[in-house]
Amino acid sequence: MRPSALFLPLLAATLAAPLAAQSGGPFTVAETGQSFRLLQQAVDAIGEGSGTIRIAPGTYRDCAVQGAGSIAYVAVEPGNAIFDRRTCEDKAALVLRGTRARVDGLVFTHLLVPDGNGAGIRIEKGDLIVSNSRFIDNQSGILSAADPNSTITVDRSTFAGLGKDPTGNGAHGIYVGEYGALKVMRSRFERGTGGHYLKSRAPHVTIVDNSFDDTAGQSTNYMIDLSNGAVGQISGNSFAVGGNKENHSTLITVAPEGAQNPSNGLVIENNRAWLAPAFQWKTAFVGNWTADKVVVRNNQLGERITPYEDH
Repeated sequence: MRPSALFLPLLAATLAAPLAAQSGGPFTVAETGQSFRLLQQAVDAIGEGSGTIRIAPGTYRDCAVQGAGSIAYVAVEPGNAIFDRRTCEDKAALVLRGTRARVDGLVFTHLLVPDGNGAGIRIEKGDLIVSNSRFIDNQSGILSAADPNSTITVDRSTFAGLGKDPTGNGAHGIYVGEYGALKVMRSRFERGTGGHYLKSRAPHVTIVDNSFDDTAGQSTNYMIDLSNGAVGQISGNSFAVGGNKENHSTLITVAPEGAQNPSNGLVIENNRAWLAPAFQWKTAFVGNWTADKVVVRNNQLGERITPYEDH
């Protein structure tokens, strides 16, 4: 009996060890302390409620779809939680259609899908706040559907190596559809591989204190494209225009695809723009395809940059 008595506790300990390991994982719901092996498991645990998922340092071939609730996706060490190469629904690493979402400190890289719009984040519904995050060498950075009652906010984030769409339809660093408002602040756009650095159909924009560095760009187009017009402000940004552009006519466009939103009173001020030595053409800083009065003032522009053109 004594050997059996000794054996049973050892057996129980042996069985318990792998079970404990299975219950843990890099994705922890802060409010409950529960950890999960897959991000989707943590999202499902929050469900229609609200919570924060703390993401441990690591590189993950993982993705998730948020269908409800309010969820924050937060890196334990900003810049060291990397989502690489894996998309959900052939869309993005994070597909978001809940009430709201917040993304802080994550990295999204090498996200490619057959339709040419592989993104770090596909936001389809609800408010979104992105901060301290990086979108590197995907087809798109952030791509939205339409939600006129919600706002997308981006702060202190980097968008690099984005825009190459093998289908030819066009991908972009940020592409916002018919959302209520877009705010982009203190962020960096660089090394585009096609498309526009920032394209928006939102009727209200706040684009301030960003850096657009196109000097290493390949087959790029507009720096900022307000496709259907907008009100708000574009101020305090810097624009370095590279020589390898598919469209070199204009840096900032207002309603080149039709004036569906009013643009009267849009203010574009206190920006700086200059041309890299490889840029061989003249260009316009602002091109306006509407009859609305756009305020363009106090911008510092390099040689061969016309401040404003009507179309």
